[in-house]
Amino acid sequence: QVQFVESGGGLVQPGGSLRLSCTASGGIFSFYHMGWYRQAPGKQRELVAAITTGGSANYADSVQDRFAISRDNAKNTVYLQMNSLKPEDTAIYYCNRHYQNSAYFSWGQGTQVTVSS
Repeated sequence: QVQFVESGGGLVQPGGSLRLSCTASGGIFSFYHMGWYRQAPGKQRELVAAITTGGSANYADSVQDRFAISRDNAKNTVYLQMNSLKPEDTAIYYCNRHYQNSAYFSWGQGTQVTVSS
């Protein structure tokens, strides 16, 4: 079973930036398409960004042009650079293997992102 540890969240003012990291243990990270997901209070978890094994990225419309996903297979780590943050980006952020439009493994603990003045 693959396990994920997310980090890098925090409290940031609107317009600010954060860089999230997620490190995987177990499995063969380089074989997996990866995704960053988020869950806001009272809402369903949603996919915000995905990256293929080859490095191609896709984004939810709500974060397009503000967020950037990347990966370092040597470090078994996927990143999410978040710029121009908005209060509606407030959520717990998780990473997971993105497989057939769904998350594949069990969830990690996530990292809290709060955007507020």
